[in-house]
Amino acid sequence: MGSRRVQPELALAAGVGIGVGVGARASSVDPEQPADSTPRAPRLLDQVREALRLRHYSLRTEQVYADWIRRFILFHGKRHPLEMGAAEVEAFLTHLATERDVAASTQNQAKSALLFLYGQVLQQGLPWLGEVVTARAPRRLPVVLTPREVSALLQQLNGVSWLVASLLYGTGMRVLEGLRLRVKDIEFERREIVVREGKGNKDRVTVLPENLMGPLREQLVIAQRLHQQDLREGYGAVLLPHALALKNPQAALSWGWQWAFPSPSRSTDPRSGELRRHHLLEQTIQKQVSLAARRAGIEKPCTPHVLRHSFATHLLQAGYDIRTVQELLGHSNVKTTMIYTHVLNRGGRGVRSPLDQI
Repeated sequence: MGSRRVQPELALAAGVGIGVGVGARASSVDPEQPADSTPRAPRLLDQVREALRLRHYSLRTEQVYADWIRRFILFHGKRHPLEMGAAEVEAFLTHLATERDVAASTQNQAKSALLFLYGQVLQQGLPWLGEVVTARAPRRLPVVLTPREVSALLQQLNGVSWLVASLLYGTGMRVLEGLRLRVKDIEFERREIVVREGKGNKDRVTVLPENLMGPLREQLVIAQRLHQQDLREGYGAVLLPHALALKNPQAALSWGWQWAFPSPSRSTDPRSGELRRHHLLEQTIQKQVSLAARRAGIEKPCTPHVLRHSFATHLLQAGYDIRTVQELLGHSNVKTTMIYTHVLNRGGRGVRSPLDQI
């Protein structure tokens, strides 16, 4: 497998519906079939979205799964998934690996989408599940910046981009965990940040850097002004977790549930159609970090996630035990955290290369 990635065409997935429902059998499915006044079963992709929302999958997962299912149907000449099975799934995944040269993780993402389609939407038994091969992702060492490089990178940022990047490095949060940070989950007195619904839908606690307490308080003042402006103009309701939205919808207006890094403008929620203020976009921070790395003369591939890798590596270098680092990162298995010990190259310390002795 190469290192290249295939990015799903999310815009197409959002606007295309498969024009045959689960209850209908047809020899082909037309992704471009327009809706008319004739009563019909819900379109297949609409059913996929409904099933994902019922199980509280994220919007990103919804978009990606719908796109992979659309691609699968188009790859097989618009045949209905009910008329296909293991052979067609295997052929599609093989095409992705051999002709599109996608990464193993991308291939497995497509497989997960198709298994969700057959198991949860079409309610088909999966006796052929074992026949579909799961691609093995190669073990790669993460890109890690040196402390000097981190400092140089942060010096090239300013404003909210600097604060978000500093927070990612100082806490080990993933970029979306940082951007989805709520006011109530910042514990200034205890110098902690509670990460809610992280990867695997798990909560955890990480450290709040003392150097960021002042700038973070200033950011919350800016965020509160935006929230008060929204309330005056008849808005101010933030997206809530599903259970809370049902039990206490008024919580959406409260200050504690607001985003710590709100977007400067309101936007329409793609699911509910409601106009509200979302948090900063992930792409915004990614672009700012990439440009800052270029200005700092850092030749390594540099993304916000590299700051998380650097956080873990630098903690281990400072002598913190691996279990502590595992908890701060939110890893379920310590083996995932142990990859950073390979970056440290502890086994090579004190070893002198024979070339240096010539």
